[in-house]
Amino acid sequence: MQRAILLVWLLAGAAFAQSPASAQLDSVFAPHVTGKSPGLAVLVRKDGHTVFQRGYGVGDLRTLQRIDAVTDFRLASFTKQFTAMAVMLLVHDGKLRYDQPLTEIFPGFPPYARAITLRHLLTHTGGLPDYEDAMDARQWTPEHQIQDEDTLALLQRQTAPKFAAGTSWAYSNSAYVLLGLMVAKISGEPFEQFLQERIFQPLHMTNTLAYRKGRNTVPHRAFGHSKRAGEFVETDQSSTSATLGDGGVYSNLADLAKWDAALQDRTLLGETEMSAALTPVKLANGGQPSWPSTPGDDNLNPGKPVAYGFGWFLDAYRGRPRMWHSGSTQGFRTVIQRFPSEKLTVIILCNRTDLDAAALALQAADLFLSR
Repeated sequence: MQRAILLVWLLAGAAFAQSPASAQLDSVFAPHVTGKSPGLAVLVRKDGHTVFQRGYGVGDLRTLQRIDAVTDFRLASFTKQFTAMAVMLLVHDGKLRYDQPLTEIFPGFPPYARAITLRHLLTHTGGLPDYEDAMDARQWTPEHQIQDEDTLALLQRQTAPKFAAGTSWAYSNSAYVLLGLMVAKISGEPFEQFLQERIFQPLHMTNTLAYRKGRNTVPHRAFGHSKRAGEFVETDQSSTSATLGDGGVYSNLADLAKWDAALQDRTLLGETEMSAALTPVKLANGGQPSWPSTPGDDNLNPGKPVAYGFGWFLDAYRGRPRMWHSGSTQGFRTVIQRFPSEKLTVIILCNRTDLDAAALALQAADLFLSR
């Protein structure tokens, strides 16, 4: 199977070399990477077909294995669209409701959580405290990582929300960890197994998985890196790298092309059911939410309006409707930019933190949107 995928990669690369856009796209990415540095993988799809896919650099500095179509990267918050889809599939099955209170599933929360629904969690309007802020740095380390169950217990001990549910917006990894735990509890199987059975296997995403250290392994794994004193060092794991629903999926270009095709063709859910995920959330008073005014690591645009559905940002770009999500974690930067009206998708996976994957993706998209 891997040889077949790599053969397709090589044949596709030969075809792309004939495309006038290929040299322009290559000029966006090639200057950032040397043959022996951590790098990135790039996929561009147009009108349902892959028109550019290329790997740059290496997956790790020990083996210098070249990045290619089946190199698996940690997706970080790119994961959230898979977590949201898992919840939507359980809603489709009649096992969950978007208006269902958090405390119906996890009754151990303080009284404030009775007002938080699944819809609030999916859209970052629930007001949950950030589990990262509540963690004791002496207890949780890259060697002793916080797990989903630990996160649940930690959140249940927090006595007050950031804001009342539905009254504001703040990006929430806590919400998506809880959503992953809900999927596991309601389905009766581990979250990573549900993803395999309901999303990855049906779409033949054979090397995509939610990674659990000691329980499974990542095939063709890229390791994360950061620059320190001008040199790359491996920075692959942090104290929060083991949580799943907020950022624990690993994937590659070959599999994400299948995911993009499934989104375009509505393979998993029909258009009506998918519309819930692609409708920007409104606050309880009918107003548009904004990013928090105080800058922070997960605050991309302090004080500016935000459009978010279920696991997707939904703000337009250059007047074109857009659904997108980025990921940022220890050693990795990732992004998917989808322009449904143009049937254009750009995906970038980086195993280094000095590249702006979102900005590079928009540079690539501009080559098509300007035509």
